[in-house]
Amino acid sequence: MKAVEKNFCAIKILVCGIGSDEYNRISACETAKKIWEAQQTAHEGTTQVKQSKTDMVTTEYELFRMKDGESIQDMHTRFTSIINVLHSLGEIIPRNKLVRKILSILPSCWESKVNTITEAKDL
Repeated sequence: MKAVEKNFCAIKILVCGIGSDEYNRISACETAKKIWEAQQTAHEGTTQVKQSKTDMVTTEYELFRMKDGESIQDMHTRFTSIINVLHSLGEIIPRNKLVRKILSILPSCWESKVNTITEAKDL
């Protein structure tokens, strides 16, 4: 009886937190676990889809370059967006690698600043 009550409460919580379109997707699910799995697959995708997204965004990170005429702020915003997507997919890149990546893509007019930063011991 306790398990049935807990399942009912969990279903109620899950259903209260979704919109009508999503409700139609999960309305046939009989348990909270099945609802949760359906939502997880819909929003995160299967393991293969998640791995594919991770590979795609990792490639985007690796090929990241500063665009001609782009400000440092705009470049940093684009870079941060990529890092945030990787983080949400479970890929954590150490801070020192992120700093090195940014330093490696700066244009030559930033060379003296890059050298100064690179020579610092606490990169």
